[in-house]
Amino acid sequence: MTTRRQVQVADEIQQIISVLLQREVKDPRLGFVTVIKAEVTSDLKYSTVYVSVLGSAEEQKASMEALTSSRGFLRRELASRMSMRFVPELRFKLDRGVEYSDHINRLLNELKQAEESKPAEQDEAVSDQIQGADADEAAT
Repeated sequence: MTTRRQVQVADEIQQIISVLLQREVKDPRLGFVTVIKAEVTSDLKYSTVYVSVLGSAEEQKASMEALTSSRGFLRRELASRMSMRFVPELRFKLDRGVEYSDHINRLLNELKQAEESKPAEQDEAVSDQIQGADADEAAT
């Protein structure tokens, strides 16, 4: 069960790390990284930060390496900005939820386009059948 204190610390870590990644971390390997959420253990010693990285698999890997190498800097900055005796050790995990939802959205758009083009083809087939029937009646 997550306590109120864990939620408060996790929210504060998420906000501070988001700002630090946007403005202070200057690593060129760091691509377009978004902090999705942060979770803190019950003893407040460890924090898992879930991030989303837009780009190819190589760019995601490079960004995760950049985050791992900047853990010390980020933890030191957290210590200076948070009023806690001990700042949690940071762990970064790649969150593929945004990537998955984008994939589902593309599939739905493809289905919608397929359905929109299908009735037009059916209308043409029906009109061809009607014209063929009219031609048969005129011939008789």
